Amino acid sequence: MTTLYAQPYNIDATGFYFDSAEDYDAKAKDNFDRYGQFVEEYEIQFIDGEAIDVEVAKAWGLSQCNFAEFFDFIDECDDEQKRLYVIAVDHCGIDHASVVDNPYTSDITLYHLRDLKELAEEFVEEGLFGDIPEQLRFYIDYEAIARDLSMDYASAEIAGTHLIYRCP
Repeated sequence: MTTLYAQPYNIDATGFYFDSAEDYDAKAKDNFDRYGQFVEEYEIQFIDGEAIDVEVAKAWGLSQCNFAEFFDFIDECDDEQKRLYVIAVDHCGIDHASVVDNPYTSDITLYHLRDLKELAEEFVEEGLFGDIPEQLRFYIDYEAIARDLSMDYASAEIAGTHLIYRCP
């Protein structure tokens, strides 16, 4: 379960924890400052949840206007969709609105590998550099291929998962 905190901008008011849009609505409608004035504006802070949801919240830019959509997204999406969203918005600079409905439409190439050298090894194994005889593979400079791949690919660690990606 993901828990957020509504921190009032009003220094005379007290905030509250919530874990759904309905919970927020119920608590916000009864929140008054010490002078009896209704509290209207809050900063929304991520308090507790899964590591991948922390990454999504950072990329999402949580606010009072979009936390309900955030709850829907993290409830509906699996971890792979969440990683793809974070890569698309936070690393590739793709607009949130064009990714949120379907993260797979962003044309990002994603590999679950630790570094570019592993990607180079995978590309050689898959035959992207042609048919290389087995006895010559010991002489391939994978670090040099990785340096070349770094022109198009980048790496990131999202919630403990190492990823190599290429933006469209």
